[in-house]
Amino acid sequence: MFQIRIHGRGGQGVVSAAEMLSVAAFIEDKHAQAFPSFGSERTGAPVMSFCRVDDKPIRLREPVMQPNALIIQDPTLLLLPDHLFDGLAPDGFVLINASHRLNPPELVQVPCPPEHRLAIGASELALKYVRRPVPNAALLGAFAAFTGALRLESIVDAIREKFSGEVGEANVEAAQAAWEIAQEIVAGAYAAAN
Repeated sequence: MFQIRIHGRGGQGVVSAAEMLSVAAFIEDKHAQAFPSFGSERTGAPVMSFCRVDDKPIRLREPVMQPNALIIQDPTLLLLPDHLFDGLAPDGFVLINASHRLNPPELVQVPCPPEHRLAIGASELALKYVRRPVPNAALLGAFAAFTGALRLESIVDAIREKFSGEVGEANVEAAQAAWEIAQEIVAGAYAAAN
């Protein structure tokens, strides 16, 4: 089972991101579940959502406590890491919405191998293509390239199912652009390691 925990702030599409991941898994004939964790939070408050993907039925119904991947939609959450990385698998993946290379002090607290850390300027891509700084679709494109857990084509289909018309196509463009950037970074890191 591949478990994903998404951290962000209200209004960033955290819940929609988990939903789209689960739809992408269904498209690939996998089993999936997605659900949020929030109370009466308002726009800007920290929120979480969860997604599980497996080849067999999923019986768990609790929040993801031991994720294989974290998607951090708001880099300011790195400044409050109290429980951000709790339970992350030792070989887990951390995908962060950040337009700059993260500095060592920020990365020291990320408990995974350096090649399993990726920063993508998803908000900037969303502004460019969607004209709104909602990073979720772009991050899902990067997630597909970075982890290989789902295919880009499935992510694209899930985005189109969630958002129709011009908004859907703009989000698809953001996801494809993030996928290409992530592919280049991953390929560069692989080449440097070998």
